[in-house]
Amino acid sequence: MIALDPNVKNRPEWINVRVRRQDAPGQEPYWELHKIAYEPELNVITILQRIAAQATTSDGKKVNPVTWDCGCLEEVCGSCTMVINGKVRQSCSALVDTLMKEDPDELVLEPMSKFPVIRDLMVDRKRLFRGLQKVKAWVPVDSYYNMGAGERILMDDQEQNYPLSQCMSCGCCLEACPQYTKVELVREEGESDEAFEERQNKAHDEAFVGANAISQAVLFNNHPTGKSLAGERLDALMGPGGIAACGNAQNCVSVCPKEIPLTTSIAKAGRSTTIHAIKKWFEK
Repeated sequence: MIALDPNVKNRPEWINVRVRRQDAPGQEPYWELHKIAYEPELNVITILQRIAAQATTSDGKKVNPVTWDCGCLEEVCGSCTMVINGKVRQSCSALVDTLMKEDPDELVLEPMSKFPVIRDLMVDRKRLFRGLQKVKAWVPVDSYYNMGAGERILMDDQEQNYPLSQCMSCGCCLEACPQYTKVELVREEGESDEAFEERQNKAHDEAFVGANAISQAVLFNNHPTGKSLAGERLDALMGPGGIAACGNAQNCVSVCPKEIPLTTSIAKAGRSTTIHAIKKWFEK
């Protein structure tokens, strides 16, 4: 038998859920209020499923189900990020009982503000992944045949790399960062897909790359094979939108659901880019 929380009896019969909705990119957002019957141990994803099932607002108006993004439902994929009660977090691990302690009157759900809204709570995170491309956040390979045992990695390096490897590209650090500002372009009349993507990539490359990409650059520069591209990654971080754009607000590390030491990565990247710049200067 499962023992119920003794505080459940003090909970309200209904949960008021206020959702910031938007029907399509570029359209005006609006608010909807929904009422969901209280149950213990709910998370925000379950709340959204309840809203989708009833598809009716608190005043009885029939509406389309709220759109949101999710995948693994166990805080691994990073796709269900949204702003909940004014704080960015993963909706799969955001427990309603905990949230109601913060605000017993209502649950407020909003999309991330730093990315263009596709619909309702679903946003376009293309810029996030463009940042990872910019810093070449991968291990380069020449082929996929068996090349034997690779270089041994020191235990100290393993302990430094493992926390960084847990990044799931959720975007929490970017939403909280004051230097990571929204970039949303509108397709021009007659503009081809290729031309629009090129213009979009240019705008993304000039804007601040963000803590997640900086941390991934540090991770792969400390990898025995990945470090072969270390110079290219540091060049990218020295360019527009790179490490110099970071204001060291430290908001990123405070909201990371995986508690990744992002500010440590930023400090390491700053030191590495300085040394890299000095070396390049002497090589001229």
